[in-house]
Amino acid sequence: MFGDGTGKPVAIHFLDDKAQRAFLLDPHLALPEAYMDGYVEIEAGSVYDLLNLFARNLNQKDFPYWMRIADSFRSRTRLVRQANNPHKSKRNVHHHYDLPGSLYEIFLDMDRQYSCAYFKKGTENLDEAQLAKKRHIATKLCLAPGQRVLDIGCGWGGLSLHIAKEAGAEVLGITLSDEQERYASARARNAGTTAVSFRVLDYRTLEETFDRIVSVGMFEHVGLPNYPTFFQKVNACLRDDGIALLHTIGRLSGPGFTNPFIAKYIFPGGYVPALSEIVPAIESPAF
Repeated sequence: MFGDGTGKPVAIHFLDDKAQRAFLLDPHLALPEAYMDGYVEIEAGSVYDLLNLFARNLNQKDFPYWMRIADSFRSRTRLVRQANNPHKSKRNVHHHYDLPGSLYEIFLDMDRQYSCAYFKKGTENLDEAQLAKKRHIATKLCLAPGQRVLDIGCGWGGLSLHIAKEAGAEVLGITLSDEQERYASARARNAGTTAVSFRVLDYRTLEETFDRIVSVGMFEHVGLPNYPTFFQKVNACLRDDGIALLHTIGRLSGPGFTNPFIAKYIFPGGYVPALSEIVPAIESPAF
């Protein structure tokens, strides 16, 4: 029994001794793997209750010494695991974003926006909140007709198409996902617009200049060692009077490491940064 007796009771049952031992050694990875493989049953509560229980205890530091050693190793080696060179970046993107579109239709909005929505009132549905996010971003960019806009990590093209339609701008969306580029380009053709184009392209190879640069939900895939390179490239591609907007998820705590289950199965090479890790790269003397 664990806990202070408050909250909703949660009970799990291990059906395999090996899975139980693995959980004791490395719960971050072993528990979700055991659940996927059918070696764990939730006997009281639900999987959501279990995740809520874990979330409430994230800041606890009284882990056994071997767990602290494992976490320390992950923190110390994160630069190696996030060294996303062009080949590795392409492979990481393929792992997640080149999955069948039918998967994303299950949980994304109609426009396939894959980042934080903007619930201004709190009563909006997902489609309304994602539209509000696109409008909010477009307003911050101070767009004007005829401007050239770069969308780094354009996803399935929704923001690029929105900017072109609402502001009369010319937009280039780039992605490393072949599936996203095909889908986004088809959307542009179906919309009958020539103001938006999409390419499979690594941002590091771009040599063009733009009035506006926007990147939404892509920075989490850049990798900590590449932050200076990312901002130097944005600076090189942005005209002197231009505006760049970066939208990224951030961690509430200080620098850390990616949950090993997420790193292995969901977002290999991905990392949610702390603000203290972003600002030094922005203030680089190379600018």
